[in-house]
Amino acid sequence: MADQEIMNKAKAYLSQEWNAVFKDEVQKLIEAGDEVELRERFYRELDFGTGGLRGELGGGYNRLNSYTTGKAIQGLANYIKAHVGADKQSVVIACDSRNYSDVFSQTAAEVLAANGIKTYLFTSLRPTPVLSYAVRKLGTCAGIMITASHNPAKYNGVKVFWEDGAQVTPPHDTGIIGEVNKVTDDIKRITKEEAVAAGSIVMIDEEIDGPYNEMCKAQCLRPELVKEKGKDLKIVYTPLHGAGTVPVERVLSDVGIEVFTVPEQREPDGNFPTVAFPNPEITEAMNLSLKYAKEQGADMVIGTDPDADRIGIAVPDGDEWTLITGNQLGALLTDYIFRSRQELDLMPDSPAFINTIVTTNLQFDIAQAYGATCFKVLTGFKYIGEKIGEWDETEEYQYIFGGEESYGFLVETDARDKDAVSAALITAEMALWNVNRGKTVLDHLKEIWQTYGYYEEFLISQYFEGEAGAGIMAGLMKTLREDKPKSWGKLTAASLRDFSDGSTTNLETGEKVKDIDLPSSNVLQFVMTDGSLVTARPSGTEPKIKFYGSCCVKPCGDLEEAKSATSALIKSVEACVADLIESVK
Repeated sequence: MADQEIMNKAKAYLSQEWNAVFKDEVQKLIEAGDEVELRERFYRELDFGTGGLRGELGGGYNRLNSYTTGKAIQGLANYIKAHVGADKQSVVIACDSRNYSDVFSQTAAEVLAANGIKTYLFTSLRPTPVLSYAVRKLGTCAGIMITASHNPAKYNGVKVFWEDGAQVTPPHDTGIIGEVNKVTDDIKRITKEEAVAAGSIVMIDEEIDGPYNEMCKAQCLRPELVKEKGKDLKIVYTPLHGAGTVPVERVLSDVGIEVFTVPEQREPDGNFPTVAFPNPEITEAMNLSLKYAKEQGADMVIGTDPDADRIGIAVPDGDEWTLITGNQLGALLTDYIFRSRQELDLMPDSPAFINTIVTTNLQFDIAQAYGATCFKVLTGFKYIGEKIGEWDETEEYQYIFGGEESYGFLVETDARDKDAVSAALITAEMALWNVNRGKTVLDHLKEIWQTYGYYEEFLISQYFEGEAGAGIMAGLMKTLREDKPKSWGKLTAASLRDFSDGSTTNLETGEKVKDIDLPSSNVLQFVMTDGSLVTARPSGTEPKIKFYGSCCVKPCGDLEEAKSATSALIKSVEACVADLIESVK
């Protein structure tokens, strides 16, 4: 793209952007003649994908700002007006603690109100699961969450939900994308003050918070145990400067569980000053809470990400602390929830469990042992929400539990996105149940491994920033599709599942069959001769590619031997993936 074309785009943006901060950024780049940075900001437009919009904050078409947010919301408004009856056109909006989240949530409300769509706007920050719950509680046709989830501080985003409380799925996702792409300068806006006075924007808070809190508490499977013993459980909690503080503290305290929130991380702050990545998956993000837990003599550490849809935990292991992975926590909760329902005669006739194609099969083994029917869906919690919605109509199955390897779980159906608040409560109850039977959480995990086999997983994420990065990732996926490597470390690949065309290829015979009944997605999964998995998936919202690995060895009575054998396999596959990434850098 010629430099003059980039400059023309930058000048056009200045006439469209109404936020002075973002306009000033671009104006200064033009005056400085910074062609490299201008190109990064204008070589393309920030994509509105199937889950919404996410990007770096800043001025430009390839950044998240007031103009690109307003453009996306105008497209959503156009789609709603074309496909939703006039009497049902309403939207609820929430935001987390990220920089400009409050600005963008107000922008979204002002654009919707100017388009004649009634809008409910929270008075302050709220978690994503509260937004999902509010969509269903208020009966709106859509919801908007301003968040970039667990990403670094330079990012923000716009997530769009539909009337079922789940993030948008086909055909609405592609329909909204089409409308967003049509929008140019015709963005309608009215001031918040004018819209509130006219009743077009309605401010909300406790009318949602109160019922949501009660719903979370109702998920207790052993309320008498929690009532009697809850005060004996001491939990250190970190919201990582996010939106989880009030709801997590409230629900745990209400049931009598003692909560100590890390003071340095309790207050919302979009700069996330104490962590590089506000993500409970990452050890460094939990260091402050682990230090505090040792000082307090706590029984468990719980962390949530900025929009409080992901939960991570750590537990004592002798004198040290162990971080529990998302796959492991999912296995613990699966076993606890299904076991408790069976013991307490709370199991429905057709119980169902859902996880994703990159989440450990250990959870499937557990759920099936308790008589559940298990389902795999694509990565993205919206597909779990969609599946639950199908059963609302057919009543064929009753959803019990589900989740993703990336620390996202749903223990109820009143929200339709991953919910770290209700998950925090059931996790605390699980820990309390283990204490009551003379066990630790790690003892519980070892019992699971002894029964079903020792599973170990890895995740390697590699960022490829900018225009060149997109090409590198596309080339890497093309190479994997065409070359179809038959060995990954010490493992031999038996087949390749290509979720873009729903096919499975036998790598020995070359036979290819269409046998995957899931939406098309740019994901490749190599299935090894022993059942181990290696999956490659470029992110749909960030400039990175992810490789997931999962191996299992049956303990045959000796858990330590199984651990050693599995770890050796995993390390060999990790090294293979690392070499593959290095070859394209």
